[in-house]
Amino acid sequence: MKSHTYYDILGVSRDATLEEITSAKNALAKVYHPDANLHKDIDTTAFMQEILEAYQVLSDPEKRKAYNHEVFGEPQRVFRTFTVGPEKGKETKNSSSSFVTYWNAATRLNETLQESLKLMEMDAREKSISRKFLRRISKGSQEEELSCSRQIADLSVQAVQYITVLKMAGIPMRYWNPDAMNWVLIRWGQKQDMDYLALFSRYAAYVERTKTNSEKMKIRSRNRQFHNNLKKLLSYALES
Repeated sequence: MKSHTYYDILGVSRDATLEEITSAKNALAKVYHPDANLHKDIDTTAFMQEILEAYQVLSDPEKRKAYNHEVFGEPQRVFRTFTVGPEKGKETKNSSSSFVTYWNAATRLNETLQESLKLMEMDAREKSISRKFLRRISKGSQEEELSCSRQIADLSVQAVQYITVLKMAGIPMRYWNPDAMNWVLIRWGQKQDMDYLALFSRYAAYVERTKTNSEKMKIRSRNRQFHNNLKKLLSYALES
């Protein structure tokens, strides 16, 4: 606890809302719950306890104030109870250097990409129909198309924020997938002073040692598809 605060454990900023804290706890619990690791020969009980302990304190305003005063010498302050739109990506700039921060960024990047792919598919279908025909069947069609484009553009901005966090952490793009990030997160949680970049090297060795040639090809294929989809999202605003 001396070198890793409760904020580090959950991977949230010191200004995080209750919603952000709860979301981080729930996401980490899915990876670290002992039941999810029974067949992996990994004991995640200790870090799961830390996650729950951190959540118990940070989710309670009074306990959080006392904790901040004790750890940071910080006077009592009023915490945000909701997320304001423009500050949605704030944690990517001011959060701690805990690996959980980078894991959160990768998780949100993948979620953002999946959401954008659905919207881009919808947008492509709309554009395949002539604008003249759209105007005949619905007066609001053009407005809906513009709304879809705006949503994709907004997701592109969010993606850039998460990408920036991961690149500044020095994590290669081939490891931004859930399998690699979860594998490293679990090992990092067991020894939080370990260099997470060294863990990625260990993950690469693990894949090389345990995966069949067919499985390795699938991993490379998924990484190429991820890269292509991400490139499509980031260039969307310029193309539309």
